[in-house]
Amino acid sequence: MNRIFFLLLFQLLIARSVSAQVNDSTKLDTIRHTDQKDSTVITVTSTHKMDAAINKDTSALAQAADSTINTASKDTARKQIKVVPLLPESAKKNFQGKELQFYLLVILLLIYGMLKRAFPKYFNDLFRLFFRTTIKQLQVREQLMQTPLPSLLLNIFFVITGSLYISFILLNVKWNPINNFWLMTLYCIGGLSIIYSIKFFSLKVSGWLFNMQSAADAYIFIVFIINKMIGLVLLPFLIMLAFTQRKVYSVSLMLSLIVVVVLFAYRFILTYSAVRNQVKVNPFHFFLYFCAFEIAPLLLIYKALLLFFHISA
Repeated sequence: MNRIFFLLLFQLLIARSVSAQVNDSTKLDTIRHTDQKDSTVITVTSTHKMDAAINKDTSALAQAADSTINTASKDTARKQIKVVPLLPESAKKNFQGKELQFYLLVILLLIYGMLKRAFPKYFNDLFRLFFRTTIKQLQVREQLMQTPLPSLLLNIFFVITGSLYISFILLNVKWNPINNFWLMTLYCIGGLSIIYSIKFFSLKVSGWLFNMQSAADAYIFIVFIINKMIGLVLLPFLIMLAFTQRKVYSVSLMLSLIVVVVLFAYRFILTYSAVRNQVKVNPFHFFLYFCAFEIAPLLLIYKALLLFFHISA
């Protein structure tokens, strides 16, 4: 009986221990299942939180990018507005320079330098005879008459400088028959050439007709000597008249007119003294001759030009 009792007790203990183990394993499985659920929930929650954070960051980045793009577009628009200024509409202005006058005056200066370099003796004799610093005036005059080439070149030089000077005067007093300066200068060159050609041939013919060739030659020589000096003296005044304005221009014009008048008066005195030595002539008669052959042709030519261009004085 004792054996049976102990066997039953032993079986009961074994069964209890087994049931306890089963319960413990069940609890462990439950705990494990619960932990798995909790971890799953935690994982899902963390995943949602991360997704929400990523979405927030993405939206923040998008907003920042949009604001950056808008700021850049605004800056670009501002820069474009600054780059393209609004200019007022105005009439087109045409600027006319004096380049041709500058080049012509430079050429005249070069021609003067080359002539003085090529014919130094002629220029020395010319100035000596003009200022009457030599006693041998007849000899110097013969030397000058024996060199026709520099005399001809200086006469052409006088015609060009004199024509430019007359053109400047006509523009200043607004008596210009035409508006083109260079065309007016060409007309002046033609007019001066015609005047002095007619004067030269008329004096030659008059001297031959009245048998006063020496007096006519002396008169012609003095006239063209003074013309040569006028052509040389006018060159610096032309530069002043071409490139100055207002007071400087007025002073230059006045001084040049005074110089030209003084030279013409000096020519009148020299021609009268030269002619009087060979022909007995009254000063009044010589003055009438001077007005008839020096002043009247200029007035007639000017009047003809006015009529030709249909302008009344």
